[in-house]
Amino acid sequence: MSLSPLLITLGNYIAGEFDNREQALAEPAWYVHLQMWQRPVNLFTQDSITLFAEQANIVNLDRPYRQRIMRLMAGKNWDAPLQVQYYMLKDPSALSGAGRNPALLKTLTVEQLDLLPGCVLTLTQQELAPKNYKFIATQATDTRCSFNYQGNNVQVSLGFVATAAEFYSYDKGIDSETGKATWGAILGPYHYTKREQYSLDVAKC
Repeated sequence: MSLSPLLITLGNYIAGEFDNREQALAEPAWYVHLQMWQRPVNLFTQDSITLFAEQANIVNLDRPYRQRIMRLMAGKNWDAPLQVQYYMLKDPSALSGAGRNPALLKTLTVEQLDLLPGCVLTLTQQELAPKNYKFIATQATDTRCSFNYQGNNVQVSLGFVATAAEFYSYDKGIDSETGKATWGAILGPYHYTKREQYSLDVAKC
């Protein structure tokens, strides 16, 4: 099955190497200088574009964290034609560092992933200019993205805005008892700038 041009555009916008250098320099008390990799992987290729995401503090690039899988696919509603389904790795340590060393991703299989049913974003888009978009990904208010990690129940709030050159991450950790954010984009989104484009191996319909 071929993929729609709009889905391929989204994949191209999200795939790449990013950092938030300008934001971290302007507001060092509130934003850590991070590097983020979102690399295409050869999974669910029949109807999706799938990426491995990982990030690291710029001063500790050898200690990356937040490994996750993002599956971009067609949505279920005409007014939100795209969606993102998140997965977690059963053994995140097995692919630690794959952002910088993509050779580690060649052996990744679907069997190594756990589906996160409540971790789904729906996307809308604004056309800024011909074939130039802003994609806005939001989590439904009646869903809860939670999972077990190292014996602890973790709840997160997900969301992003993507353009051809920028990626704004609204991801936050949530205290399940108080509902308050405990880490991440507490004071506003992390503003990443794309430094390198990663290519997708897909076909348009």
